[in-house]
Amino acid sequence: MGGELQRLRVAAGKTQQQAAETLSATATKVVKMERGWVPMRDPDIKALCQFYGVDDANVVGQMLDLAKADRERRKVKGWWNETQMPATQVEYIAVEDAALKVRQWQLAIIPGLFQTPEYTRAMAVADISWDNIDRIEDIVAGRAQRQARLHEDEPLRIHAVIWEAALRQMMGGPGVMGRQLAHLCHLAELPNVQIQVLPFRAGGHPCICGSFNILSFGDDGAVDVVHMDVLRSTIWIENATESAVYATLFDQLARTSLSPYDSAEFIDSVRKEMSE
Repeated sequence: MGGELQRLRVAAGKTQQQAAETLSATATKVVKMERGWVPMRDPDIKALCQFYGVDDANVVGQMLDLAKADRERRKVKGWWNETQMPATQVEYIAVEDAALKVRQWQLAIIPGLFQTPEYTRAMAVADISWDNIDRIEDIVAGRAQRQARLHEDEPLRIHAVIWEAALRQMMGGPGVMGRQLAHLCHLAELPNVQIQVLPFRAGGHPCICGSFNILSFGDDGAVDVVHMDVLRSTIWIENATESAVYATLFDQLARTSLSPYDSAEFIDSVRKEMSE
C-alpha cells in the first residue's frame, strides 16, 4: 500500500513535503505512510489520490479496500504471534491471513496450505538447522492453523501450479507421499482450490529458477504482493509494476500446465506408481 502511494506520488512529480501540505500534516507522516508503518485513513488516501491526479474510481476504490484490509489485520492479535516459528514465517502468515486469494508456483515441495502433517514433519526433519527439534511441532501446528482458512464460510481462494518434481520428491517415503498425493486430489475438489500440474514433458519455462507466491487483497486489478523464499532469506515485492510481471508469469505457467481435471488424474497416477 505504501509502495503504491509512493509510486503514484513520484509519477505525479510531487514531493513528500507537498503531499504532507495536502494533508495538513508533516512530511514524517507521509514517510511513515509510504513505508507501511502506520494504518491509513480513507480521507487521506482520497486526498492524496486527488492530488496525484488519480481520477479512476476503480483505482481509488482498490486502494481503499486494501487500506481497510490492513486496518482490520492490525486489530487482530493473530495466533501466529504466540508460536515459536521463525520470524520470516510469522511475517508471511500474518500477510497470508489478510489475503483473499493466493496464486502459488511451487518447484520442489507441496505448497504449505496443502501439506499433510506427516509430510510437513518429514520436510522439517530434513532441515539440519534446528537448534531445538521440538520446534518442528510448532511448524506442523502452524500449517494446520493456516489450512483452516480453506474451509471457512468465506474461504481463502488458492490457485496453485505445481511442478511434477514436487509430486515425485520422496519426502518421508512412499507411504507419506502416497497419502499426501491422495490429500491433494481431495483438496482439488474444493470450489475455492484450483490445482494444476506442470509436467516434465512441458519442457523449459521462464520460472524454472524459483518459486513464488502472489497474495491478493482485493478484486482483480488491485495491488498484489509477491513473496519468495531464497535459501535463508525472504524477498517481498510490493509495487504494482513488478507484481504485475509475476502475475503475467503465473498466467503463462497456468496456460502451459495441465487442466485442473487432467492434473488430478496425473497426481493420482503418480500416487498409484508409488503404491506399486
